[in-house]
Amino acid sequence: MGTVGLGLVDCHCHLSDPDFDSDLDDVLEKAKKAKVIALVAVAEHSEEFEKIMQLSERYNGFVLPCLGVHPVQGLSPEGQRSVTLKVGLDFSPRFAGTEDQKEEQRQVLIRQVQLAKRLNLPLNVHSRSAGRPTINLLREQGAGKVLLHAFDGRPAVAMEGVRAGYYFSIPPSVIRSGQKQKLVKQLPLTSICLETDSPALGPEKQVRNEPCNISISAEYVAQVKGISVEEVMDVTTQNALALFPRLGPLLQK
Repeated sequence: MGTVGLGLVDCHCHLSDPDFDSDLDDVLEKAKKAKVIALVAVAEHSEEFEKIMQLSERYNGFVLPCLGVHPVQGLSPEGQRSVTLKVGLDFSPRFAGTEDQKEEQRQVLIRQVQLAKRLNLPLNVHSRSAGRPTINLLREQGAGKVLLHAFDGRPAVAMEGVRAGYYFSIPPSVIRSGQKQKLVKQLPLTSICLETDSPALGPEKQVRNEPCNISISAEYVAQVKGISVEEVMDVTTQNALALFPRLGPLLQK
């Protein structure tokens, strides 16, 4: 694995977002200068699938597709085209104001986990306001490779995921989020990946986030753990390679 070389993997970003339509080439050049070696481009809606596949072909070996949907959008039928499958639960009041709505999301997630198992794909998991229910369901369903992105639950709940072998990705907003800071302190480095969730979750509120800001996540983790940024880069990238088996061959191209 070490043959890939030292660099950063953005495990969750939204390059198909219209915010990037006018200057994506520049955004990706900035990312490369920030030592990003790969980005996992995540869909939220099925309408984005084709755009993400086109981006992965245009930037072959650098932009990698994650097809899937926001928890209220239903089941993805095209997971076999993906490096990873985006799934999850969102129990925020906007999307899950009733128990029936929560149960509907659970049933969709169960089907998505089973699809990922059939296709041997890792899961890139959204779990807003649903940390413990998400981890419990993933464990009950026997989910294998799991990334919990921008996890907003308590560190004690996250540690249940660590014991199940799951990974947690840290966005640049960690520098302004007490909850994320507590999470970094608690999580072992061997369970941490990095992400930007661009164009959201940047170091400044209401300012477009970009993949180059992943270096902010790496620097914060290094500071908290009392280690070098290089060690954070190395371990988190090895974690990403372990999580996304299809990533390694693409990076070798």
